[in-house]
Amino acid sequence: MGLEFKNVLVTGVAGFIGFHLAYRLLKDGYSVVGIDNLNPYYDVNLKKDRLKELEPFSNFQFHGIDLSRLDDLAAIFKARPFDVVVNLAAQAGVRYSLENPHAYVDANLVGFVNLLECCRHYSTKHLVFASSSSVYGANTRMPFSVHDNVDHPVSLYAATKKSNELLAHTYSHLFGLPTTGLRFFTVYGPWGRPDMALFLFTKAILSKKPIQVFNYGNMQRDFTYIDDIIEGVHRVMKKLPAPDPQWSGNAPDPGTSYAPYRIYNIGNNQPVELKRFIEVLEDQLGMRAEKDLQEMQPGDVPATYANIDDLYEAVGFKPMTPIEEGIRRFVEWYKSYYTS
Repeated sequence: MGLEFKNVLVTGVAGFIGFHLAYRLLKDGYSVVGIDNLNPYYDVNLKKDRLKELEPFSNFQFHGIDLSRLDDLAAIFKARPFDVVVNLAAQAGVRYSLENPHAYVDANLVGFVNLLECCRHYSTKHLVFASSSSVYGANTRMPFSVHDNVDHPVSLYAATKKSNELLAHTYSHLFGLPTTGLRFFTVYGPWGRPDMALFLFTKAILSKKPIQVFNYGNMQRDFTYIDDIIEGVHRVMKKLPAPDPQWSGNAPDPGTSYAPYRIYNIGNNQPVELKRFIEVLEDQLGMRAEKDLQEMQPGDVPATYANIDDLYEAVGFKPMTPIEEGIRRFVEWYKSYYTS
């Protein structure tokens, strides 16, 4: 069933994915309200510069609030109804969750329940929320499928994302709230996050400093270009989840439900070795990297690889951008942003 929508709430709008989604929606003429608490996990100036790109749009409104503050959030919902809410706000980062677990509880759990409550009470037609490939945790059967059990997370970040999926399902079951979770696979591109590998590597190589290469470069990631992610999200927003008539409690399928709830992977479906990723970056920069080879970090997994059959069947789209093109565009943006 297709959903026609006009008014959209994007949480985490100053973040990497939130910014790109809002920009696409605003260009397409949708009315967008953005929420972000501009937390200092990484460079706040980068977040503010993303917002500056959105400010010229007359159909954009920004609120600098924290999702963990229910009264502030409810006031926004009271002021106007939303056809679709896209939750991209979260305390990000696997390694940081080992140092500051409470930040993840406040943003990813308390904030998410507050959002569910507002969607429920203010008749939101569709809640789309960011999950993560990290929920696959200790799973080793590749490619990762939404129909696989994901009960063995290996980081607190992953556990909070799995919790989001469970909480959303509960609201779909209890209140009939249509919810769709999207498991993103290693997103990269212009305006990206400075804590992610591509950003860190580019900065270090240009500064002629060594790059930290975990698991000796033998990690594999399903690197997914930002424009592909946004196209997938945009299509999913229009795709209301419907109860699956084939679902059975005798053999419960984690990817679908008897409730209006669905989970999709969005990944490039072509895992790339970290060593190859670095080679492509070196080619684009015209410089070689000095590599500091290290063991795998706690909370990391050796490989990610998305099965995207369900996404393609539902919305007719699969990511296609090769890393050669995606990294080229990132380097172009990086040099422009940091030298202009």
